[in-house]
Amino acid sequence: MRQYQVKTIGSLERGLRVLKTLEEMRAASLHDLHQVTGIPKATLIRILHTCNQEGLVWQRLADGAFVASLRAHRAASDDAEWLGEVASPVLEDLCERVMWPSVVTVPRLDYMETIDTNSPKAYFDEVVPVAPIGFRSHMLLGASGRAYISFCAEREREAVLRRLREHDAPGNAYAHDPAWLRRLLTTTRSRGYSVRAPEYDFDGRNSIAVPIRLHGEVLGCVNVTWRRTVMSAQEVARRHLDDLQAAAHRIEERAVSAGHRLGPADPGA
Repeated sequence: MRQYQVKTIGSLERGLRVLKTLEEMRAASLHDLHQVTGIPKATLIRILHTCNQEGLVWQRLADGAFVASLRAHRAASDDAEWLGEVASPVLEDLCERVMWPSVVTVPRLDYMETIDTNSPKAYFDEVVPVAPIGFRSHMLLGASGRAYISFCAEREREAVLRRLREHDAPGNAYAHDPAWLRRLLTTTRSRGYSVRAPEYDFDGRNSIAVPIRLHGEVLGCVNVTWRRTVMSAQEVARRHLDDLQAAAHRIEERAVSAGHRLGPADPGA
């Protein structure tokens, strides 16, 4: 570039330093950014707010971490983070209507991984602690896994089941039972949502989940979680299924408008 005899713009330099730091760290709290950049927190807040308004930065609901936007440029390995970014504002709206916490999950070979949750903003968060980011739920016992298995492509489903059959772990025996699998798929598809298995009760919670679908593929799932003793799954579905399905549709629409091109990683790879 030609050497111009002008001063640089200090505020722009600070903003670019923050963006570069976020790209390197992938996710960072306000304190993290202050420690790494040396920029005062009050200034950082203004920079982050401006970048958020311009679609360059977003804030994760689960832990409040700031993340550089992946919508403008992303690779296949970024799909889960990109889906979390697209889904984040929808999750925030969902908890205002439902009040019970929700999570968004994506398939990871033979389990579902939580990528974001509105738990910190949900009214009933204190009585229903939700699994953190990175939590792995069972494909055939968890509500999200059941929604994915029921609505994904047959090629993907068979790849997942093949992996489950290779390991002797709780719940994996169902992968060897064709009649059980047919009942699961038929029931879940007919009602449009999945329910956590009764024996998958390690925390006193229950969940229902629906798929997030695009171009014939299941990108992930979104659920609603509540304390099992408060309501039945049928009652929660009666009250909140429309809200849950509307949230999934909004995530799908946002994915299309943001220019989604890539599907989930091939479970058979």
